[in-house]
Amino acid sequence: MISTLYRFHGHNSLRYVYSNGKAQRSQLFTVKYVPNARRKHPRFSIVVSKKVIKSAVGRNRIRRRLYEYVRLNMDRLDGVYDIVIICTSAELRVLPYSQIAEQLDVLFTKAALYKTPEN
Repeated sequence: MISTLYRFHGHNSLRYVYSNGKAQRSQLFTVKYVPNARRKHPRFSIVVSKKVIKSAVGRNRIRRRLYEYVRLNMDRLDGVYDIVIICTSAELRVLPYSQIAEQLDVLFTKAALYKTPEN
């Protein structure tokens, strides 16, 4: 898990990202993001709805795996953003972590959230 410093608190800021954020989509995820210059640290939220996975155990397992991805890749972000990762497929339960990380890397790169590598 990541520190509470990097997570959303309350529903209002989450609503703001939903209504004003830009989105990148894949088969497994939707990543919504909005720049937040008022903060020093990026904030993240993982949303796994009951429609996607019925059991709380399954939803929490996916949430833990995605927060681990965020923890490992947070330093690659270019700037301070509020980011919501929405899970849209039940396939996430059985996919290996490497495929999940690959999909998220593609989405974050498409959204230009990562720093460009310097030569």
